[in-house]
Amino acid sequence: RLARAGRAGEGLALDDRAGLLRLTPLLGNRAVRAGFWRAHERLLTTEDEPFAAYAALLLADRVACLPHPAYEDRRLRPESLPPPTAAQRYALVDRYEALLGLTADRPAVHGVLYDLMIRDCLHTFARAGMPDDVAREFFHRASVTARRHRPEGLRRPAGLEGVRRSLLEEGAYGRYRALQTASHARRGVRSAARTGRRRAGTRLRTVQYRAALARPLDPHLAVFSAYWNRGVACNPAAIAAKLAELAPGVHPVWVVTAQGAALLPPGTDHVVPATRRYWEVLARAKYLVNNVNFPDAVVKRPGTVHLQTHHGTPLKRMGVDQLPYPAAAHGLDFQALLERVDKWDFSVSANSHSTRMWQRAYPSRHLSLDHGYPRNDVYYTAGPAEVRAARERLGIAPGRRAVLYAPTHRDYEAGWTPRLDLAALADRLGEETVLLVRAHYFYDSAAAPSAPLAGLRRTGRLVDVSSYEPVEELCLAADALVTDYSSIMFDYANLDRPIVIHADDWETYRTTRGVYFDLMAEAPGPVARTQAELTEILTSDAWHDERATKARTAFRRRFCEYDDGRAAERVVRRVFLGEDERTLPPVLPVEDRTPAPSPEEATSS
Repeated sequence: RLARAGRAGEGLALDDRAGLLRLTPLLGNRAVRAGFWRAHERLLTTEDEPFAAYAALLLADRVACLPHPAYEDRRLRPESLPPPTAAQRYALVDRYEALLGLTADRPAVHGVLYDLMIRDCLHTFARAGMPDDVAREFFHRASVTARRHRPEGLRRPAGLEGVRRSLLEEGAYGRYRALQTASHARRGVRSAARTGRRRAGTRLRTVQYRAALARPLDPHLAVFSAYWNRGVACNPAAIAAKLAELAPGVHPVWVVTAQGAALLPPGTDHVVPATRRYWEVLARAKYLVNNVNFPDAVVKRPGTVHLQTHHGTPLKRMGVDQLPYPAAAHGLDFQALLERVDKWDFSVSANSHSTRMWQRAYPSRHLSLDHGYPRNDVYYTAGPAEVRAARERLGIAPGRRAVLYAPTHRDYEAGWTPRLDLAALADRLGEETVLLVRAHYFYDSAAAPSAPLAGLRRTGRLVDVSSYEPVEELCLAADALVTDYSSIMFDYANLDRPIVIHADDWETYRTTRGVYFDLMAEAPGPVARTQAELTEILTSDAWHDERATKARTAFRRRFCEYDDGRAAERVVRRVFLGEDERTLPPVLPVEDRTPAPSPEEATSS
């Protein structure tokens, strides 16, 4: 469309649409003809991308614009980067000095560009952390440029913003600093008033936490949490277990809710959220390990190590990638999210797909640990005895086929909505098949499928495993997995056992939640769009035939990339023991791995 507009002589003169200068100055959202580039190559070839992006617009005779986003740019927030040098700060003023020099005889364009300069300079000056001598020189340079290029007849905005601009143009550094101090004081008073209205318990927590922060870090203390303090689970649990083996001098403390504390393994040191000791260990621990995030109030102290393990390979959009999906992003504070992400030092990844998605969904300077998911180690270390024991604990008789059904959460639904008529499915699959039904942990037991399936549970043909932990045991016990869009498919694929996708609402899920790839085209096995299709797959050979095996093999190669049974060891040695990446055990290729035996193999051995 842009090319057609250019050939037809269409497009606008920038002077008639000067507001286009307010678009983010990126070369990625500009397209220019080769001849135009050659004619202005000297000016446009620079490391200052915003200058080149602005200059491209200023030098063009005509500008054509697409009415929709065509370029996505992901960059770290300034707060995530090292502080700019003095030269980098002064370069902002130099950029506008050069650009404004190109627009002296173009009033409309000059006015917009001047406004952008004042805005950017004031914004830069307002940021904390600029040394006084640098701030004074920056202010002086910005003031000189402002006076030199101030449009004739320009009216300043009313209110405090107008006062700021006036002081900048006058070069009144001292008075501007005094204004800043007064503004900060007013905000401090308002903040104190808000704090005064908080509950006494919150004030006490703040005092306790700050007191603990004043004490030295404990290099032998690690705080673990999983799934919003539900218990000992997932990647943090696998890391803690390996830590006890390789670095027994590091003491683990788990954060667990009061309800979950009763279910902890005997001897587990733990704290309950919001208690005095909770804030003490969070303040003093060198290591903080979580598969979600710790509270916003947790301070990232110098010398601490924050390890983000995640809790699944992403099919659905995560982090800032949820911005275009209001059903998924409802109530999510993206600014607070990015501030939490800035605390991460390490991010664990199971495959290169996850590494790329985590980097774009959670932009920060953290280091990706491409070591595999520690929770998946058991899929390679478990033997026949562990598989048999898992089935015995679930009451699955030898010779019966166990199908694990694990659907995921729907952001567009208010609660649990059964996707399948499990009674009818169990009836069609027959008495030799046991359904292990696991609702997503976002739903409590009252909303899960427990109540309507009580009758089936009594027959032994259905086992409600919604609250069963650890989930890895369920996978070891199951002959096959049926899921929709749950990340359990990526973990279960390590076992190289059949996976069937039931996707009755794929279009709705994809539209409301957003996804990173087309699961229908890259599924780990056969795909059913209806219950009838699912029943047909499970009552024929389609669930484990050659076609299903071929799809699963490709899926495993892509998504089980780093999972080889030694992920926890690599993470502990890298993070807690400080070993160099090159000394860690290399990841074994997928084709050279031997997963845990299938239930049939475990029974016959």
